[in-house]
Amino acid sequence: MRIVVAPDSFKGSLSAVAVAKAMEAGILAVFPAAEVKKVPIADGGEGTVEALVLATGGCVIPEQVAGPLGDTVEACWGLLGDGETAVIEMAAASGLTLVPKERRNPRATSTYGTGQLIRAALDRGIRKLIIGIGGSATNDGGAGMARALGVRFLDAGGGELADGGATLAKLARIDLTGLDPRLAATQIMVACDVDNPLCGPRGASAVYGPQKGATPEMVAELDAALAVYAAVAKAATGKDVAALPGAGAAGGLGAGLMYFTAAALRPGVEIVLEATGFAALVRDAALVITGEGNTDFQTAHGKAPVGVAKVAKQFGVPAVCLSGGLGKGCDAVLEQGVDALMSVVPQPMTLEDCMCSAAELISAGTARLCRVLKVGILLGRRTKG
Repeated sequence: MRIVVAPDSFKGSLSAVAVAKAMEAGILAVFPAAEVKKVPIADGGEGTVEALVLATGGCVIPEQVAGPLGDTVEACWGLLGDGETAVIEMAAASGLTLVPKERRNPRATSTYGTGQLIRAALDRGIRKLIIGIGGSATNDGGAGMARALGVRFLDAGGGELADGGATLAKLARIDLTGLDPRLAATQIMVACDVDNPLCGPRGASAVYGPQKGATPEMVAELDAALAVYAAVAKAATGKDVAALPGAGAAGGLGAGLMYFTAAALRPGVEIVLEATGFAALVRDAALVITGEGNTDFQTAHGKAPVGVAKVAKQFGVPAVCLSGGLGKGCDAVLEQGVDALMSVVPQPMTLEDCMCSAAELISAGTARLCRVLKVGILLGRRTKG
């Protein structure tokens, strides 16, 4: 019996690789003869580089870049096994986890470091990029990224704007003359797991600003600043992207990549599943187990477990989502191809305790799932008899 385990990371506690190993241990405790295929996945956020490098036999390359608040951080990007494709996680350079809670301020944070990672890949001769844009600390519309690649953002007096989302309210002109010419010959695929537009009640500021430290007043300020940015960027580039799905991803980095490069946005999990050859592994499987740290209504909108389940459904293979927690609206995933949901937490526990014991909880939870499946197998045999 082949069982494919294809989890996302349990953010803040275990990588997708570690989750897959824990699931395998739980399966073998109940079905010791099972053939377990581990396919760690991601949807454009944390773990995208690791998943794609592992799947293709590539390598990881470290760089010193500017973090969200300008501090120097070490951020890694991946060179895939073909030697021609780079994979970049914006979260590695501009992610929320790089900013302590007491310093989170989307008025000031910048995607400049993400632009430096793109430039580093270009410097190595890479002309195919996959950029994962989940987990950002920023709300600058990708302006910082563009600055690192030669774009200038100017106020009415011709002065250059400072970093951050708030200063975009003063934006009067965008100078593209210094934009890195290598981008014109570069294929950029953006792994995006949300469909939010740039501005408005579903925009970058309103939906994601609060988790980055924005107060209601700051949300209004940042949304207005992005509206100015959208108008000026449209005039400079001739592209009208602000209302497109995904433009508001990563504080508007989705829009920035579309404004200043030839980037195309795709669901991140689709990109990862294609690179891992997931369909071929699932075709003859008896079961697929996926999972993530928390499953709620957002998962139904293109998150990793739903992407996995949709491929499984193509071959009639049942898919179970085993998650750290089940939040509001989690049942929506049952309409998107997931056949069953389970939490790995067996009793009331603090979040800290859950995260500290994540591997043990996942192994034990997977074993419980498999015991239920074993009962189902026995019941099926008795029914046939």
